[in-house]
Amino acid sequence: MKSLNAIRMGGGEVLPLVEGGKGVAVTNGLSAGSWAAAGGVGTFSAVNADSFTPDGRLIRQVYQARTRRERHEELIAFAIQGGIHQARVAYETAGGQGRIHANILWEMGGAERVITGILEGARGLVNGITCGAGMPYRLADIAARFQVYYYPIVSSARAFSALWKRAYSKMSQWLGGVVYEDPWLAGGHNGLSNSEDPQRPEPPYPRVAALRKTMNEFGLQQTPIIMAGGVWRLDEWEDWLDNPEIGPVAFQFGTRPLLTRESPISDIWKRRLLQLKEGDVFLNRFSPTGFYSSAVNNAFIQELRARSERQVAYTAEAVGAHTEGFALGPRKRIVYMTPADKTRAGAWVEQGFTDALRTPDSTLIFVTPDKAREIVHDQIECMGCLSQCKFSNWSQHGPEFSTGKKADPRSFCIQKTLQNISHDGDVENELMFSGHNAFRFASDPFYSNGFIPTVRQLVDRLKTGQ
Repeated sequence: MKSLNAIRMGGGEVLPLVEGGKGVAVTNGLSAGSWAAAGGVGTFSAVNADSFTPDGRLIRQVYQARTRRERHEELIAFAIQGGIHQARVAYETAGGQGRIHANILWEMGGAERVITGILEGARGLVNGITCGAGMPYRLADIAARFQVYYYPIVSSARAFSALWKRAYSKMSQWLGGVVYEDPWLAGGHNGLSNSEDPQRPEPPYPRVAALRKTMNEFGLQQTPIIMAGGVWRLDEWEDWLDNPEIGPVAFQFGTRPLLTRESPISDIWKRRLLQLKEGDVFLNRFSPTGFYSSAVNNAFIQELRARSERQVAYTAEAVGAHTEGFALGPRKRIVYMTPADKTRAGAWVEQGFTDALRTPDSTLIFVTPDKAREIVHDQIECMGCLSQCKFSNWSQHGPEFSTGKKADPRSFCIQKTLQNISHDGDVENELMFSGHNAFRFASDPFYSNGFIPTVRQLVDRLKTGQ
């Protein structure tokens, strides 16, 4: 493989190896600081990061307030406190080496307030902000205010062009790099547009070459592109190195850093990664964000899929083909279905899926009474972790703080399940985000006999191209 040379990024020379930031409590200050100490760019998640008491005990994010708006304020306070803590740990662990980035999601609840609070409380400790999940136009303003570099995450040249023309051209001196996150290969939430087919992946090279062409037109020839999604070993990307069509390039690793000793995920989660098979990661659209996302096809995802499959359209009155009355709930209110759908609904009720929940699309889903109670409880207990949530109909924008749509029972409380899997270790019944290459843990000789490396051992391995 070609030699792996340092790259100029964020005002310094670093290895072109970037740790993916990921979400709730999955990449923390220890893992990020260790990655930076090895010479690369470490990224801690600033999405409701963990915080601790002075004696080192985890502070579980339990909400006491009665209203959503009040719980939203609690969530922001938790997030800022946790982000500052993780920034300090990362800075101390890095020991002045590499670079430390904080990763936020633009569509998370209170994103601007959270990252501003973290940067205020951790001045001089963070070198950059990585941000995706939406169109973060104001990211550049925040970065410039604190004199840190910003790294927008995009999945197309078109998206970056829109960001540049509307906002980033005014703050170009703080643009540290552009992360291209492949919408078919990356784990977590994916940036698939309505014009792209989730079942027909496009190769990343032409898309990244198009991004570089656009960046060059804006005078950004020396600004690195960070390739994210599907990167496992660098010898598979050798033709990207020293390639004028791609330009300065670094590679982001999201999946492989999960399986390190410094990774905060549970041992149960780590063992599950070693057992995945090709095809075990499922691209789905159940997320309350409305985005596509990639997750392990476990019991949690299978229940969501089955929930949506037990779905029929209905009308309040007999209209067209909807001629058959069907009694709903304890009050036996009548709605109308087609004859075929009434037969299907009756079969589901016989199987124990006796509760019918309305969706925003004039359909009903059929679930067990226990699942219905869980869904309604989670919707009521919403803490506003997203800027807009289709599951609970929360919106962070007043005066109504509502999306104006019915809450959607086909989705789920993402904050609840991500906190659960991060801290309780149930990898079967909670959402387990993953990149599509995770099945390679089982066959990569580096992980033979269940070997789990340190971050430095992993970085040293990556530098060899493997």
